[in-house]
Formats: sequence, structure tokens, C-alpha cells
Amino acid sequence: MRVGRAWVPGAVVLLGVIAAAGVGVGVWFAGARAPEPGAGDTAMAALRGEASGFSRVTGPRSLSFPRDHGAHPDYRSEWWYVTANLRDAAGRAFGVQLTIFRTALAPSMPPRRSALATRQAWMGHLAVTDVAAGGHRFAERFQRGALGLAGARTEPVVEVWLDDWSMRSQQSGRLFPLVLTAGAGEMRVELRLDNARGPVLQGDAGYSVKGDAPGNASRYYSYTRIEARGSVRVAGARHDVHGLAWLDREWGTSTLGPEQTGWDWFALQLDDGRDVMLYRLRRRDGATDRHSAGVVVGPDGVRHRLDADGFRLTPQAYWRSPGTGVRYPIRWRLRVPAAGLDVEVRAAVADQEMRTAFRYWEGAVEVAGDDVGGHGYLEMTGYGGGDEHPVR
Repeated sequence: MRVGRAWVPGAVVLLGVIAAAGVGVGVWFAGARAPEPGAGDTAMAALRGEASGFSRVTGPRSLSFPRDHGAHPDYRSEWWYVTANLRDAAGRAFGVQLTIFRTALAPSMPPRRSALATRQAWMGHLAVTDVAAGGHRFAERFQRGALGLAGARTEPVVEVWLDDWSMRSQQSGRLFPLVLTAGAGEMRVELRLDNARGPVLQGDAGYSVKGDAPGNASRYYSYTRIEARGSVRVAGARHDVHGLAWLDREWGTSTLGPEQTGWDWFALQLDDGRDVMLYRLRRRDGATDRHSAGVVVGPDGVRHRLDADGFRLTPQAYWRSPGTGVRYPIRWRLRVPAAGLDVEVRAAVADQEMRTAFRYWEGAVEVAGDDVGGHGYLEMTGYGGGDEHPVR
């Protein structure tokens, strides 16, 4: 989700892995390929790597659209991230993730003769969860930001692409309707997103602080409830689907602090019309870092910010990956007292581990409580490196 990605919750840009793999040579990963031993630990270590020379997010500023829907190449990392919970006419449930990441490999680049020369690396993750079948398929692509192979633009329309994977708006000057197209092997997704709630500016007007050091922050905004229609093809069968999607946009040059080991990120759409985003930064001793935060968005679009003391996440059950041996919490109790929220969040399918170049768990979840239910997505990173402390 998401290795040197600057920390921003919701995804991981694999700077070190991309550089090592050789961007632009058609590196492709799909199916249940396990990462190299220790890849997760190496990735998390790289999140604390050198970030000097890149632009930093140092305070609030006004966001401008459609300009800020495009790329910000002087910041080390950035992503366009869509998840969706969908159903076909028979009620069969699917989860979809399509994320396109940009990573700057260096703050600048000397003049080069080659048209392939670039300091921008691009990566894409595609995943489909078939809840009824208990299956989770995923694919990963890398590409260089040269010769039109991958990139982002806002004119004549907003478009982000990596080879033939794309997110493309349909009207000049507007993000929505937004058409998603991506496929790999027997998996293909074609969705049209429209009638979005947002943008919801996370943190302080889009300024999201992740640590104590100056510049350990990102620009972060979300569209938290988007109508989605289209088709999902999996295991040789096409399903016409509809449901709700969520879109996150984030960029920055932040890094994990020395005591931060990973994060748990929740994006939940409740049946009563509220949307909830939370990220919990985990510390080495199992404590919740004080820079953890979230937001509750009402049916009227009004947002209510949450600091680290405004919510409580408690793991209730775990699943151990047979592919990597990593143990993940896949059932949680979530309490947000100010919102009157006390619910259980559980994985729709236990095995939604993304065994990509950087190992993480990302997948569809179900929300159940006495007064409200819902669906959403959960991302968990940094597990498996001895991070087995109970949450405190």
C-alpha cells in the first residue's frame, strides 16, 4: 500500500523495491507469490530512510482542484487509491482495490539523453475479493514515468495511468464521473464512479501530521462515499455490480518515526449514511501513537475530526498467513464515544494478504453493531517483525 515510501496511511509506495526491480522492464507479480524472506522488515526499515532534498509538507495550505488531482513530482511519494464494496444482481459480494502509486527516486535528475530517463517510478496494485468463494486475487505492476508509459495529468481531463490500468475522468475540470479500468489474467475491473461525497479534507484542512519531526506530514483528502457501477470479471465469469467506493488522495515526504512500527487504517461506510476514516500508528511497545487520527463524516457531509484519544481499536481475533507466517488481527472492536459508535469490524475473507513486493494486508471488511452496520476496507502494515504486542 500500499521500500521507501514516505509514510502516508492508506498505501505503500515501494521506493527501494521499485529501484531494485528495475522500473520499466515490465516487472509483474500476480497470484499468491510470497515476498522474499524479510521483505516486510526491510520495507519498514526503508520507511525511515533519507528524505532530504524532496519537498516537505510543513503546514496547511489551500487545495486547488482539478490541479491537486494531478501529480506532485517534487514530493517523494503519492497515490490515487480506490476501494469498493460491490454486489451483483444476485447479492454476491465483491471487494475491489485499485491503487496507482508514484515515487520520486531522487529530488532531481541531471540531463540525460535517453528518452527513458526519469526520476519518477510508478507502481499499481489491483485486487478483487470474491466473498462467497472466499477468494482473493491480486496483481502488481511497475513502470517508469517516461514515454507516456505511466503518469498523471489534469488536462484535458484528469487521468492517472500505468500501462493499460487507468482512472480517467469524463468531463474537463471535474474528477467525476471517473472511470476505472484494470485487468490481469482472469481478473478484470471496469467501474464508473459518480455522485461523490467530498472532498473531505483530512487533518487540518488537508494537512495530516504523522510525527514530531518537521515535515512528517502529508496532504490528504478523500471522497468517502461514491456510487459505483460496472463489472467485475473473476474466475472466467463476468458480474455486473453496483455499490459504494472510496477514493483517497495523498502525497508527501514523510517517514516513520523511530518508535513507529506500522499502521492500521480503516475506511468504513455505515448503513446510517456516516463514513469513518481512522488510522492507528503503532508503536514498538504496542501503544497507539499520539499522531493517530480520524474523521467521522455525517450524511450531510459535515466532518468531525478525531485525535488519538477519540477512538479505541481492540483486536478480537487473529489469522496467520500460510504463505508468510505473519499474524494479522482480522476482527476488531471499534469505539468512537463522541459518535455513539461501538461496532465490530471483521474481515469479509480472512486471507486478503497482499503478497506483493512489500507484504501487507488489505481487504474488504464488514461492520456490525447493535444500532448500525456497514462495509469498508482495512489496511494493516508492519506486522511480522516481532510486532506482536497487545494494543494499549
